[in-house]
Amino acid sequence: MSRKLLKNTAIVGSMTLVSRVLGLVRDIVLARWFGADASMDAFFVAFKIPNFMRRLFAEGAFSQAFVPIIAEYKEQQDAREVQQLVNRVAGTLLGILSLITVIGVLASPVLVAVFAPGFLYRDPAQFDLAAMMLRMTFPYLLLVSLVAFAAGILNTYGRFAAASFAPVWLNVVLIGAAIVVSPRLAQPELALAGGVLVAGIVQVLFLLPSLKRVGLFPRPQWGMRDAGVRRIMKLMLPGIIGSSVAQINLLFDTLIASFLVAGSVSWLYYSDRLVEFPLGVFAIALSTVILPSLSRSHATDSLEEFSRTVDWGLRLVLLVALPSAIGLFMLARPMLATLFNYGDFNTADVDMAGLSLMAYTLGLPAFMLVKVLAPAFYSRKDTRTPVRIAIVALVTNMALNLVFVVPLVMLSVPGPHAGLALATSIAAWVNAGLLYRMLRKHQVYRPELGWRRFFLQIGLSGFALGAVLFWGVPGMQVWLDWSVWLRISGLFVSITAGAAAYFIVLQLVGLRLRSLWKIRHDEDQGSA
Repeated sequence: MSRKLLKNTAIVGSMTLVSRVLGLVRDIVLARWFGADASMDAFFVAFKIPNFMRRLFAEGAFSQAFVPIIAEYKEQQDAREVQQLVNRVAGTLLGILSLITVIGVLASPVLVAVFAPGFLYRDPAQFDLAAMMLRMTFPYLLLVSLVAFAAGILNTYGRFAAASFAPVWLNVVLIGAAIVVSPRLAQPELALAGGVLVAGIVQVLFLLPSLKRVGLFPRPQWGMRDAGVRRIMKLMLPGIIGSSVAQINLLFDTLIASFLVAGSVSWLYYSDRLVEFPLGVFAIALSTVILPSLSRSHATDSLEEFSRTVDWGLRLVLLVALPSAIGLFMLARPMLATLFNYGDFNTADVDMAGLSLMAYTLGLPAFMLVKVLAPAFYSRKDTRTPVRIAIVALVTNMALNLVFVVPLVMLSVPGPHAGLALATSIAAWVNAGLLYRMLRKHQVYRPELGWRRFFLQIGLSGFALGAVLFWGVPGMQVWLDWSVWLRISGLFVSITAGAAAYFIVLQLVGLRLRSLWKIRHDEDQGSA
């Protein structure tokens, strides 16, 4: 069973890797063409608002509620009932989100005032630009929600590749908009806002043939009275908060950053994008694959299989999260300099983005753990517990934002935006820790044997990785003096050497990666 999960995770991860690589190319293009200034801050806010709602509604609450229900229908109902559910969910989703989109477009100045009030206070022209671009980007919410709907169907039926590849089109379209369209406009950033809208249309059209191949092409019908639709809606309402605490935290960071020095929103964006790389390539891929599996286990009352799947997911996440966090922390500024330090993105931008990147990496393992822990609740149709935990994490984040940022601003310490990133990381650990505690308390998850040894093995391997990077990476000034090809070569050598050290030590301390291909009790290890 775990070999199939690992294969599907590899499929989703590989498709997501293509998307993330192109995403880095996109960000390199944006940094080189536009830099980190007030206009780009305005675009990132206009992009973040529908993107935030996408993760809140589409990939967050909706996906977590829809997949368990359609998986249940697939196991317990006939094909006609499944098609009827798909039709009614499609019609209801389309109707509700069309209304929300119209309201969002008309109320774009109000939304910018809510999510980035510092623009209105500091620079009215920047505020007006953000509101104009938000009118163009907000319909992306509707389009990408339809993409998430299609992806939920395809993932439930084991068709992971197409849905995982769809985000590639966002990067392709934005790169084209930046290079081809923006030089022709008086306000170049408007090309990016238009590109977001076009990318949403392209993604929807891309997935329609795949839905037809699995025999579930939607014929939208309004279905608010349908029992399945009502169950999904009931699960969604609390899940809106519970599944998207990290995104709410990041958006709250943007709100505060809008009051800070110009460029703060952009620095947070670029550092967050690098953290999203390992998060998206592996943790989100694993979460995408594990949710249907957990939902099936729950639907068939396979409690032992459910627990073993969670255990397998947690081990796999930590195996990747630890070296990713150490590597990103140690290579924060060299990586930013290699990728973005060209054109309008200067050395000061590298320093400032580096501060927030290091702060975000402290929470990377927690961000990744949540991607396994949260589906364990949603697959059981338990949305209340994650909501309560999410509220605690949100309050923690808000309080720590004030604790960290206000003193830094009052003392005129450079880089107060890094305090926002640090608060988000700590809140993520609170979220992950409480989710884990509740799974144990309800005896839904019972750890397999061998966890103490596993922690020692990855800990020693992580120490080896950190030591190689600490002693082997040149000083930052040397890095900045290098040409682009020397930077790329240096980054490649550093990553390769660190990864080699990590995996060699894993072998030396007895952790065999092939052992993760199957879920089993390890009778040779001590108790968890």
